[in-house]
Amino acid sequence: MATVPVLLYSVVAVAPSALFWCALKVPVVVRRWRRRREPEPPAGPPIEKLAADLRRVHRLLAELPPGASAVRRHGTRQAYDALLVQACREVEVDHRLDKLPEGFDRGIERLRVEESLAERGVSVS
Repeated sequence: MATVPVLLYSVVAVAPSALFWCALKVPVVVRRWRRRREPEPPAGPPIEKLAADLRRVHRLLAELPPGASAVRRHGTRQAYDALLVQACREVEVDHRLDKLPEGFDRGIERLRVEESLAERGVSVS
């Protein structure tokens, strides 16, 4: 019989602390849960703008005059590759554009990436 008053005293002594702790922690847990359920905002520009930029730079690259400087040609290709990499990241396409040196292999990889993007609805040309 002596255990009932001791148990009741323990509950009365611990309850305020437990309630105060819950009052502090429950809003934090609810906030984290809501944040986890919200979709993440996109990291880059909208895919429509990215596709428009890709088409514009692709057109610039195709229309470079034969006498264009090597620096201009190289810079335009780098800009195009950077846009391709960004588009690949957005639509989850694997690529090796940043690993391959400039040359034939990188040109083939560009064509493969353009085709993969087109299959996912991002038209480059």
